[in-house]
Amino acid sequence: MHVDSSSPPPVASSAAAELPRSPLSLRRVAIDTWRENVAYLHRDCAVYRAEGFQALSKIEVRANGHRILATLNVTSDPRIVQPHELGLSQDAFDQLGVERGHPASISQAEPPDSCQALFRKIAGERLTREDYAAIVRDIANHRYSKIELTAFVVACNRDELDREEVFFLTDAMVASGRRLDWHEPLVVDKHCIGGIPGNRTSMLVVPIVAAHGMLCPKTSSRAITSPAGTADTMEVLAKVELPFAQLAEIVSAHKACLAWGGTAHLSPADDVLISVERPLSIDSPGQMVASILSKKVAAGSTHLVLDIPIGPTAKVRSMPEAQRLRRLFEYVARRIGLSLEVVITDGRQPVGRGVGPVLEARDVMQVLENDPSAPNDLRQKALRLAGRLIECDPDVRGGDGFAIARDILDSGRALARMQALIEAQGSKGFDHHHPALGHLSFEVCAPVEGMVCSIDNFQIARVARLAGAPKVKEAGVDLLHKLGDQVAAGEPLYRVYASFPADLEFARQASQKDSGYRLGSASDVPQVFVEF
Repeated sequence: MHVDSSSPPPVASSAAAELPRSPLSLRRVAIDTWRENVAYLHRDCAVYRAEGFQALSKIEVRANGHRILATLNVTSDPRIVQPHELGLSQDAFDQLGVERGHPASISQAEPPDSCQALFRKIAGERLTREDYAAIVRDIANHRYSKIELTAFVVACNRDELDREEVFFLTDAMVASGRRLDWHEPLVVDKHCIGGIPGNRTSMLVVPIVAAHGMLCPKTSSRAITSPAGTADTMEVLAKVELPFAQLAEIVSAHKACLAWGGTAHLSPADDVLISVERPLSIDSPGQMVASILSKKVAAGSTHLVLDIPIGPTAKVRSMPEAQRLRRLFEYVARRIGLSLEVVITDGRQPVGRGVGPVLEARDVMQVLENDPSAPNDLRQKALRLAGRLIECDPDVRGGDGFAIARDILDSGRALARMQALIEAQGSKGFDHHHPALGHLSFEVCAPVEGMVCSIDNFQIARVARLAGAPKVKEAGVDLLHKLGDQVAAGEPLYRVYASFPADLEFARQASQKDSGYRLGSASDVPQVFVEF
């Protein structure tokens, strides 16, 4: 495997002002500022007074031959920093690679080189390839404040990027970090645009296609606004935060991995942008395409199957909208040399029964073991997606993929491959037959008799998060009924698990305001649009 490191890790460089003569003593401030470098100075610091720094301004920090840019916060509390100290947030401190107390110098930071391009985008102008390359380079190097990042994200969302701009943004994001080369002609991956709780098909697709002999190194993200990401759920079964060298060994030995992608430094500018997109609930088509495809290309994928679910409470709510998004994905993928197949799937309700890491891990293992009680919708969707990936194999005839995937699953070969991955990554000893769920629980029951005609993906996800997921892995929602089920008045619709009384009460209040379920007749069940 080859790693293209021609693009260096994000280290700031600028023509900074002359450094202060008296170095400050570095202190690690135990605050997670989520992808933003933040520095802390005491108000009585001699350097702060002499240099005329302003709160929220950008400063350059130098120590041990390294330098980073950080947003300055000023405090009067000596418990955070003493007057002779410079405090750094967790991420910022770790980037310098020094011990507490190491001397550091600070200076005013020059504005990012790409500021003029940013201002033009804010004004609604169309930007060039060079403009996006400069902006993304400065984002990856942490030269933008959260305010500037937010302005860029909102500007791109307000004035929809044309397809050329989306390609420029994607290409720039790939170039901002590592690009892996597995020295294989066929490297496959599967991705979903998100928004559907319980949709843990990746944990089934990966062992199936790997058992077929295809290379599928799956580096996944953690949840930011959902009750669980693939990495959160896999972490119930095995370690997911592994050194990159170990990941490469696992992929070489087992044709696959299921790990957190943060250690690989792939499209780092995307991680920074996500830190402001998600709190604002901004997920514009252009930014979504750039985010997904840049990560896949940087990870060395040659073939991708992309899942776009459609439903009343999914991210995409109509077939025309799905087709527009498909065409944009296909255009950019073609420009960057990625073979892409888009499948449009049923997004009317959560997939499987469990929503939350432990509950979703239970569902996945039930499917792999061919347990009769396994959720069939999760099984069928995973088989169809795996089948599409298997058909990327030039030796497989079109239309045969589903049957091959089903045989691999039914024979136990997919389970054996997953068990091998779990052992290689570091097993957590998870017992899915008796999963350790939150010791506090309550049930949400049907107020009247009727047929389940609607399940709100967003509300179910919200209840699961309020119960503690994904941080509390044993928390979440266990669905007892799905669309089309007939229920009696007072019959439980789902069960909520939590580990802390406050979480339980938050989830209870949310479910009392809106259970997320609607009851009616068969004619009220929304039509499904599927293009498998």
